[in-house]
Amino acid sequence: MPTPPTAALASHDTPLGPLTLSATDDALVLCAFDDREQAVARITRGGLTVVDADVAAPAQLRILEEACRQLDAYLGGRSRSFTAPTDLRLATPFSRATVERLDGLLPYGVTGTYAELAAALGRPRAARAVGTALGANPLCVMLPCHRVVGAGGRLTGYAGGVAAKRFLLDLESGRTTASASP
Repeated sequence: MPTPPTAALASHDTPLGPLTLSATDDALVLCAFDDREQAVARITRGGLTVVDADVAAPAQLRILEEACRQLDAYLGGRSRSFTAPTDLRLATPFSRATVERLDGLLPYGVTGTYAELAAALGRPRAARAVGTALGANPLCVMLPCHRVVGAGGRLTGYAGGVAAKRFLLDLESGRTTASASP
């Protein structure tokens, strides 16, 4: 029986709080507000074996370091996009389709509603399912589920909390905030 591929696990401090990152030799598979236990469970369900960053393969470390650099630049207002390789293997098929639709539909600085995203996916009555799919986004911040808001622009649900969502939306709109903490 072949050995499952490994994914290196690390934590990265950001203005939003700590983000848990995980990378295979080829791509980032996790950028989430999960604690270590949640992250390990999610990664192993995805068929990967978790290793700590201190014993990671060089390719995994390069991807983790690049993701951290890009997150810092983005959250510091010095970048508007991410180029680190990503892999949505930890997402369900519907979550993957939902998250992949975000960038084309909602570029930097633009928000849309759950209902609008559901309609763009050809499932106009699936706004709640879209919310659930976005809540399971394994690549938060990098794949911009924070740009989806409730009807009338209400800030609803975000894995990192509403304060983190506000921080990201303020950052993208050019408004400044001191901190993502409430």
